[in-house]
Amino acid sequence: MTQYKVTFHPHEKQIRVDENTRLIRAAMECGVHINASCGGEGVCGKCRVIIESGEVAEGVSEQLSAEDQEKGYRLACLAEVKSDVTVRVPMESSIDARVLNLQATARKTARIKDLNLDDLKEKGLFVPPVEKIYIELPLPTDADNVADMTRLVDFLRKKHDEHRLEFDLSVIRKVPDVLRQEDFKVTVTIARPVREDGKNRIINIEPGDTSDRNYALAVDIGTTTVYGEIIDLKAGRVLAQYGDFNSQISYGEDVISRIVYSEKKDGLETLNELVMSTINTVVGKLLKKSKIEPDEVSNITFAGNTTMTQLFLKIKCHNLRRSPYVPASLIYPPFKPSEIGLALGDHVTVLVYPQVSSYVGGDIVSGIMGSGMYNDEELTLYIDIGTNAEVVIGNKDWMVCAACSAGPAFEGGGIKLGMRATEGAIEDFSIDPVTLEPMNVTIGNVRPKGICGSGLIIIVATLFEMGIVDNRGKFNRDLDTDRIREKDDVYEYVLAWADVSGTDRDIVLNEIDIDNLMRAKGAIYSGCMTLLAEVGLSIGDISRIILAGGFGSYVDLEKAMTIGLLPEIDAEKVIFVGNGSLMGARMSSLTNRIRRDVTQTIKRITNFELSETQSFMDNYIAALFLPHTDLNLFPKLKSRMDKRRKDMDNLSRG
Repeated sequence: MTQYKVTFHPHEKQIRVDENTRLIRAAMECGVHINASCGGEGVCGKCRVIIESGEVAEGVSEQLSAEDQEKGYRLACLAEVKSDVTVRVPMESSIDARVLNLQATARKTARIKDLNLDDLKEKGLFVPPVEKIYIELPLPTDADNVADMTRLVDFLRKKHDEHRLEFDLSVIRKVPDVLRQEDFKVTVTIARPVREDGKNRIINIEPGDTSDRNYALAVDIGTTTVYGEIIDLKAGRVLAQYGDFNSQISYGEDVISRIVYSEKKDGLETLNELVMSTINTVVGKLLKKSKIEPDEVSNITFAGNTTMTQLFLKIKCHNLRRSPYVPASLIYPPFKPSEIGLALGDHVTVLVYPQVSSYVGGDIVSGIMGSGMYNDEELTLYIDIGTNAEVVIGNKDWMVCAACSAGPAFEGGGIKLGMRATEGAIEDFSIDPVTLEPMNVTIGNVRPKGICGSGLIIIVATLFEMGIVDNRGKFNRDLDTDRIREKDDVYEYVLAWADVSGTDRDIVLNEIDIDNLMRAKGAIYSGCMTLLAEVGLSIGDISRIILAGGFGSYVDLEKAMTIGLLPEIDAEKVIFVGNGSLMGARMSSLTNRIRRDVTQTIKRITNFELSETQSFMDNYIAALFLPHTDLNLFPKLKSRMDKRRKDMDNLSRG
């Protein structure tokens, strides 16, 4: 996509953005504050800017008079970049220009790691576990009347070097008719073994040449959502993606609630039927979107946490929540779709990622494998952030892991006006250090309806750095602004007044919300620090951090470190892999190497139960502050805050 340069005066800041990017997002990304509380819908009229040169589309609304438009005024939340643009942000005459230096810093998000198929091919790793081979067999005669399966297997051994072949009864049943439909011209589907000394297996046979239509499915069974992808195994690319809410959610939003319900009469059957219904819906949507028939799918790989995996396989999971927290199994054999009620043919091989423990499941193992961490020299900290956050530290030689009960704050739960990352959620935020007026940017550029997880982190970090919130998460009640107020004995900050919100009420963040965030981030940070200490390491020994989870690509890393969610590390060392569970399932479909390595990998992982690790609670209590009781653990933040304090002192003295 074409990119253009946007220059903001009088801040003297520049940024390159994609064509059609709205000016308010460009301003947010490079650290320029523009008053805007309506989320980007153009109703508050506070984000007026002057276009000094260049071309923008839109940007005009009833909030701007014809005279203002003639002068070049546009609304930043509506104006879309169409060329290199120079923008002037009007400043109130009473605001000292030195305030510009106190405003937001440029956004620093994690580098996104994409699947590089060329890299797989160069390393000789693009070897899908299921392959289709087109063959033309000699016709049987009176002199050559060997059995159909013998003819097929002998030909594959001679012409395609396919030795140690096995086959299923279902294939024998199909062979007589399929061979004769196209005069013994057929496509054979062969599943490669997980073990190097295993046998290749013929799992399907089709008339004619269908070798170009070989597909796999990858599915992440999440507590909240089920996501799937359909993959072209010939080209090695994802054809379609689709996700839906896990139907089990009506029986509890967390795994403990699901386990409790599963212990009731018919509870396990109910939860199993619900998740299978969701999975079949997702699979059906993927097939329809990509115009693929169910019989053209060769294998499907599932990854999920331990509870979701056992419920999906209809295995009792009551022991997962009782000490000593024992799962039914860590490893699951391949099986057929009919064994679990999956709406695919029985020629399809079903694979399930193995677990590490009751609370470190196949979704984390999948992320470790898919990210390549398991095979790298670099000492890595892998963090999957969700309702239950999991932490893994190590490299190709060893790994330790633990689960942290972070709570639902990062998904909008436990927050008065929290919401999932859907349209209307405030996802980015800035504040004027003098007027304390906000700059809200929402998903979809519509009026704000609430706060999503990534927005919550940025809001709290910004309020803390500006001195509006102290390290205990309490508002500074001496500030001269009507946006900080007391309501029902709780202090809160008004992000958007009711007349510009997407609801009939003010959008606020209160001290209880901040406290819930501090508990969630404290659990993750203390989990990281406890694991590091248990293996005799410090954060300085870590070469990189891999972030997985729903909001990692949107979070400003500096802000995540400001609140103490992440240990302080150079932003360049942080990589975002998105849905690590789905990524690993996808990679298993593209390379048999991962399927062969995963069993040995989980043997190298040592699990820590944090509740039984003495130092965890000490670390947790110390982390229940912004960012921590010991600010020296965050030297860059400490330096920024010292400088900001001096600048404010100088400003107040004139």
